[in-house]
Amino acid sequence: MRVLGLDIGSRSVDAVWLDDSRIVDWAVADSGFDPGSAAAAFVDRCAHDVIVSTGYGRHAAKERFGGTAVTEITAYGTGAAVLFPEAASVLDIGGQDTKVITLGHGGRVTDFEMNDKCAAGTGKFLEVMARALGYSLEEMAECALEAEAGIAISSMCTVFAESEVTGLVHRGENRARIARGLHDSIAKRTLGSLKRVNAQGPLVFAGGVAKNPAMVALITEGFAGEVRVPDEAEIVGAYGAALSAAVE
Repeated sequence: MRVLGLDIGSRSVDAVWLDDSRIVDWAVADSGFDPGSAAAAFVDRCAHDVIVSTGYGRHAAKERFGGTAVTEITAYGTGAAVLFPEAASVLDIGGQDTKVITLGHGGRVTDFEMNDKCAAGTGKFLEVMARALGYSLEEMAECALEAEAGIAISSMCTVFAESEVTGLVHRGENRARIARGLHDSIAKRTLGSLKRVNAQGPLVFAGGVAKNPAMVALITEGFAGEVRVPDEAEIVGAYGAALSAAVE
């Protein structure tokens, strides 16, 4: 059976094609202003028997393309557990939300916490802060890694933090230290979420922010267990969505 898994998020639309549970293709596109069109391009790209959608746009995708829909928690838990059968927990930092998930036997979700009220500590937050510092995302992560210590950032609200960062830059503070302080703040917030759900290692770090080496380093340093990062961290949700068709 040929299955298309779609993860329609706020910053990207991710697709994975499975043939008898084996990945035969995958793709990632910016959500842009019309994520439905990005998803439609993937639907038209390759033949498939079943579509399974996840992400914030899963219900719209189900209505438009048919198939079924699963929650992001289920999709990320399933995808991470198949990629790393020994995984005990999952961290997904996406464009506008963060999910921490604990797994039981066979990848069953036993607990989770999700912040979906604001963009604090997410990919969108990092994009705004990089812009305020005059960096690209890659440059900001590199500078954060190089800084020996960060400047404490008092607010995690995107609007207030941007204003605070702009003020620090205007006062002549070192931009690398500001970048490190921002990453430190996100790591502290994320590690707190992991602690609240009693996350154990190995921890699978998925989502777009898992491509940020500074965040990976800080989460790895602060987490008590082992941290694993998939080669293609962005597609874990789409992979898990597709796999759920086989589970059903």
